[in-house]
Amino acid sequence: MRINIAKYQLVMFLFSTLVLFAHSAAAVDEVPLLIKNHRFEPAEVRIPANTKVKLRIHNQDATPEEFESYELNREKVIMGNSKATVFVGPLKPGKYPFFGEFNPDTAQGVLVVSE
Repeated sequence: MRINIAKYQLVMFLFSTLVLFAHSAAAVDEVPLLIKNHRFEPAEVRIPANTKVKLRIHNQDATPEEFESYELNREKVIMGNSKATVFVGPLKPGKYPFFGEFNPDTAQGVLVVSE
C-alpha cells in the first residue's frame, strides 16, 4: 500500500488542529454572574490572568439588561428571565469595570484579574 505523503501530512495537521481546538475549548473557565434587582451579583468577579473565561450571565429580573464594558469591549443584551454567555480574556492583571446599560446607577460591577 502506497501512502501519499501530502495527504498524510494534511490529515495529521487537521487532526492535531482539532485536538488543540478541543483542548482549548475545554479549558475555558465558567463564571456565574446574576442580575437581580437591577444589580450584578457578585459585584466583584475575580478571575486568573491570561485565561479565557466564559461569563454565564443569568438575568433574574423581568426586564432586559445590557452587560456593557468599554474596557472589555463587550456589550450584550440579556432579556428578562433568561441567560446569556459573554467570553472575555485572556486578560492582563487589572480591574475591568462593567455595568448595566439600562440601570447604570445600580447595575455596577468589576472584573478583577490577578496573577
